[in-house]
Amino acid sequence: MPRMGFFTDTSVCIGCKACEVACKEWNAIPSDGALDLTGESFDNTSELGANSWRHVAFIEKSVPSQDASAPDGVRWLMASDVCKHCTHAACLDVCPTGALFRTEFDTVVVQQDVCNGCGYCVSACPYGVIDQRKDDGRVFKCTMCYDRIGVGQEPACAKACPTKSIQFGELDDLRARAQERVDALHEQGLADARLYGDSPDDGVGGTGAFFLLMDEPETYGLPPDPVVCSRDLPQMWRQAAIAAGTLLAGLAATFLGRRGQRGE
Repeated sequence: MPRMGFFTDTSVCIGCKACEVACKEWNAIPSDGALDLTGESFDNTSELGANSWRHVAFIEKSVPSQDASAPDGVRWLMASDVCKHCTHAACLDVCPTGALFRTEFDTVVVQQDVCNGCGYCVSACPYGVIDQRKDDGRVFKCTMCYDRIGVGQEPACAKACPTKSIQFGELDDLRARAQERVDALHEQGLADARLYGDSPDDGVGGTGAFFLLMDEPETYGLPPDPVVCSRDLPQMWRQAAIAAGTLLAGLAATFLGRRGQRGE
């Protein structure tokens, strides 16, 4: 089974939020209550959360004017963020109940009926994606519409995106398509265009949901160098095993030494 994923091309995102609406409708995600005006441009969701599995960020970046007598301009950047479905998923590593599991499509899904609300996965996620619902403490996040892709359909957000900013498919195909898009943007003089999350050599082993950004990751609220917190666990367990073995060997040597002295 090939690995499936998302490629989000922010250069063609128009901020319509169709992805947010489609995600909520298909997955029956409840609202957070009355509309809360955040004052963050046109963004009233603010971030990903237990009830926001897709989040469209509106970023207003000041652009210095070339004319000293003219006011500075504003550059609009919009991007639809989502769970990254990491290759090395710390949330999955730290889950004590097996509520988080990797699917046959290499995505990461939460089983709410198994989640005990411990919250270990919340602090383990390097992107701050997973969140707990306040009423019962269980965690929720994007499933990449596991039920839809299981029957050959694309996720609701990708289906609803009118500009194809969100693309779904086999990850290798998406990566090749994304690199072609970056090359085309560079030829147009847009040197800041770059891919984020596509490299298997990064701190999470690459992601199943990656992005074409038009500025630094920090501008979009993304960590520039994410690292899976459970990366060093195997080495820590090996060192603990070596220390325990050394301690037992010392105790055994001491015990045998004393027995030998008594025998004399």
